[in-house]
Amino acid sequence: MAGSATPTVGVLALQGDFREHIAVLRQLGADAIPVKRVEELERVAGLVIPGGESSVMDKLSRMFGLAEPLKAAITSGMPVYGTCAGLIMLADTVLDGIVGQQSLGGFDLAVRRNAFGSQLDSFETDLEVAALGDPPMHAVFIRAPVVETVGARATALASLADGRVVAVEQDNLLGTSFHPEMTGDTRFHQYFLAKVKAA
Repeated sequence: MAGSATPTVGVLALQGDFREHIAVLRQLGADAIPVKRVEELERVAGLVIPGGESSVMDKLSRMFGLAEPLKAAITSGMPVYGTCAGLIMLADTVLDGIVGQQSLGGFDLAVRRNAFGSQLDSFETDLEVAALGDPPMHAVFIRAPVVETVGARATALASLADGRVVAVEQDNLLGTSFHPEMTGDTRFHQYFLAKVKAA
């Protein structure tokens, strides 16, 4: 729980690659649990929203009665890290969501879904992330979103060579367009856990 040496961290487990995030967090010494119900959300000091399909995650979060408690947790300052679809879930504005798609919001951003095209247009590249230091981070993009607009309250942490923003931070929130749980580089998860411990 909050305040202990090893805080309990949740990974939203409605859909997507939540198991990989749980494995990385446990490897780093966190007590990581899957979150599918409100009772589980109430047990955690921080939350990761994984990659997957943002429109499905949105529907399931509302179906399971988690959407409003998640919004409340974000507003109350719980550290939340969204990767790929998770970043879309946290954005205040989703530029090309499907009809009726909602986000949890909280992040002063406009995000475009599938900005790089289909699964076939997935790619890998190295990113300079000043907040994490050297070496550059090897990043895997799979049907990834891109941050089109970074609002006044948010900060860009990493951009592609063409200037498109792919990692962001704002107070208790952290987001990446890519999948750090897939590369063995745990620095973003460590950065997130430091936020959880500080909170």
